[in-house]
Amino acid sequence: MKLQTISTDKAPAAIGPYSQAVRFGNMLFCSGQIPLDPASGEMVAGGITDQAERVMSNIAAVLFASDAGFDDVIKTTVYLVDMADFSAVNEVYGKCFQNHKPARSTVAVKALPRGALVEIEVIAGL
Repeated sequence: MKLQTISTDKAPAAIGPYSQAVRFGNMLFCSGQIPLDPASGEMVAGGITDQAERVMSNIAAVLFASDAGFDDVIKTTVYLVDMADFSAVNEVYGKCFQNHKPARSTVAVKALPRGALVEIEVIAGL
């Protein structure tokens, strides 16, 4: 099996030496998404709900570029700067995973790139 790099302009370009996602066989490993607007490369305005919505939109774009969707997601990892934001992020997250509930970990971190409040990465089966 060969690695296939996935890239789309519908999600923010990588801000370091990594890919938006990598496909290996029937598995898709998506890099963590932070709330960057794909068009401007800037952080979205607003609070945690706005940031979570942008993150989920970015994830959707990467999944779509891989001919996948939220129903194909097996595992997610959510990184939060403040666990007090858990409920707000969970509400946005739940709208994307209505029919299918992947395994998930949520981790509190000291800081995220570009001052983001939330970052989410996913693994999907294709």
